[in-house]
Amino acid sequence: MKRSRARCLFALTLLTAAIALTACQKCSSSSDRPTGAIEKKYYAQGSWAVTDDLGSQKYCCDSQNNHFDLIYPTNLGANGFSHPIITWGNGTLGSAKGAKYFLDHLASWGFVIIATQDQFTGPGQTILDAANYLVKENNTDTTSIFYHKLNTAQIGAVGHSQGAGGAANALIKSGGTIKTVIPIELPAQMWCTLPPCLDTKNLTSGSVFFIDGSADLLVSPPFQLPNVTGLQSIDAYYNAVPAGVPKLKGTLICPNHNDISGQPDCSTAVQPCVVGVYGYLGYPTAWFMDTLQGDAYAHGAFVSGTGEIFSQHKNWEYVASNIH
Repeated sequence: MKRSRARCLFALTLLTAAIALTACQKCSSSSDRPTGAIEKKYYAQGSWAVTDDLGSQKYCCDSQNNHFDLIYPTNLGANGFSHPIITWGNGTLGSAKGAKYFLDHLASWGFVIIATQDQFTGPGQTILDAANYLVKENNTDTTSIFYHKLNTAQIGAVGHSQGAGGAANALIKSGGTIKTVIPIELPAQMWCTLPPCLDTKNLTSGSVFFIDGSADLLVSPPFQLPNVTGLQSIDAYYNAVPAGVPKLKGTLICPNHNDISGQPDCSTAVQPCVVGVYGYLGYPTAWFMDTLQGDAYAHGAFVSGTGEIFSQHKNWEYVASNIH
């Protein structure tokens, strides 16, 4: 097992060097700003003011006895709106606070965000527990601020690093409760130490949008060498998803493993970070607007071959989709 992992690591290191030589470019403070009309729309802040409730002990508890963090529109249920739910998966030793700018952005578009405070979310159960907690708050707790304010038929998951695999595992375990997932900087399977390790052939329902950064080659490479076995790249994960499941993948040009923690730039981010959170704002928000709020304009970004994301060569590469 150790020799196999060492061979895989060596092969991925060679791949890292090869791609770095061909994809080398200058990244600046203005990198990853949107260039397409659809991406620009959802890159902008949404219309909802946002309330953060992070690090508190108010909301309890998941199956591992972790509390929950909440980020939500301040004026819940205004004009009769039912808010879709998004459950967030922390990366290893991470927290929702570390992704606050990104999660606040999603909430500004009308989503209620819940995150387990679990720092080892790979199995996905605590991410699913968080979604189920809000379903219960909406359906049965008459004292909750979320009571009858949520659209519990429209739940998504998103996670970073270990939490990316966890978010996808949560969808698999949910039995249809979670409708869509965005794994961000999903690590190659060789890095998984907390089973069950994600196997995307088990994503037989819902939809998925894989995102990685072009500098995150060692952890989340876009491709793998032909002699490397297993799911060791975004391309391999994407290809393993059954053909009947709507799926999309794209590599953001410039970011490294922790750019999602930009607030919005890298000045206070966890390293390694190259540019910041900018590239993760537009199309991920559009994806959730499409899949959870039925936004036809957002859907136009993702259609195979003709969707806007396919023409945004300044910021996106290795894009593939089976979406009609």
